[in-house]
Amino acid sequence: MFTGHIDEVGVIEHADDRRVLIRAAKTGLHSTICVDGVALAVRPAGEDGVVEADLSPETRRRTTFDRITPGTTVNVETPLAVGDAISGHLVQGDVDAVGKVVRVDDEHPARRVWIKIPDRYVRLVVPKGQIAVNGVSVTVAEVARDRFSVALIPLTLSSTTLGGLAVGDRVNLESDLVTRIARRSPAGAGGAVRDLVAALPWAGHVSGAQGVQKVVAQIAAGGAALIWDPDREAEGDVIFAGSRLRPEDFVFLLTQVYGYPCVPCAPEVLERLEIEPMRGAGDRHGTAFHTPVDLAAGAGTGVSAAERAATVRRLAHPDARPGDFTGPGHVIPIAARPGRLAERNGHTEATVAMCEAAGLPPVGVCCEIMNQDGTMATAADLEIAALRWGLPLLDIDDLRTWL
Repeated sequence: MFTGHIDEVGVIEHADDRRVLIRAAKTGLHSTICVDGVALAVRPAGEDGVVEADLSPETRRRTTFDRITPGTTVNVETPLAVGDAISGHLVQGDVDAVGKVVRVDDEHPARRVWIKIPDRYVRLVVPKGQIAVNGVSVTVAEVARDRFSVALIPLTLSSTTLGGLAVGDRVNLESDLVTRIARRSPAGAGGAVRDLVAALPWAGHVSGAQGVQKVVAQIAAGGAALIWDPDREAEGDVIFAGSRLRPEDFVFLLTQVYGYPCVPCAPEVLERLEIEPMRGAGDRHGTAFHTPVDLAAGAGTGVSAAERAATVRRLAHPDARPGDFTGPGHVIPIAARPGRLAERNGHTEATVAMCEAAGLPPVGVCCEIMNQDGTMATAADLEIAALRWGLPLLDIDDLRTWL
């Protein structure tokens, strides 16, 4: 069993029709490893750090190992051991399909990759669900008729081989184990089960460096995350990236989260757009509220979910100018501290820091989570909400430690 968190990048030393030699220092005494998403039974090859595996005709036929050559770099993961933390995304190294990279968009410092897939595999690829691409656990950002995209954060680009993907490359694909189990269920074709499949692998409390990676990947893919601040505010916020915000995301904030949506921005963004601070010292936690704005090009009052989402996306756009906005309006920008979480351990700074870690513009949306009775959500309430909404929940201290 594997999680899609790569231990190291190895190198193919030799490959022919029957066997392959892999140089990977961390393989140790493991009898099975996952190489570019393919589980292989391995044995020492007579040299430290090199292992040998037999290739069956079935493995060559169903994976990219039919064309693997010496010198190729590969993602290597060792299997889970008894007592290891299970981080949510579970795969077996059994490749479901081989996809083909058809488009790569540079969104510096991140990257978006579009992968074309066989028709038989489309129903197992779910927006905001998880998938292993050449063994790397990533979040599905969008799904089109015969393809899907993934948003690769800087950490993934630098620590795996996915940073070198180019148009025309073939990749091994495996859906999360929960997805494949649900497919076998009689209810697996239903929309409700499909939504559940997307939610389960990453839902609930996550922690540590891997939890931060999950949350950042979720933000990069246009999803949301819950961030819990137990000390300063004793509140949890739902956070989105501003550049990815959709009208339905704003509807979710207004109709299920119930809080006060605000738009944390890096201070230089507000200075460039000439959006002035509001008078006063802010709330008791020092939140730096700025003048609410609307998109000048809007045709309505600015208050609808679609108009507010459009205003947020424009705030996040690098080409936005002061004349793009009118004020006062219905979208409330707030300024993050220049030092981000190192200077102030608040949701404002967490939002901007997460957007930056995802390789996106430093503008996001945060909204406090309030119960239907008007009380603020407690830690226990947040655990339930994260599972109900299918979102990861992370403590703000983990962000401060690992970002």
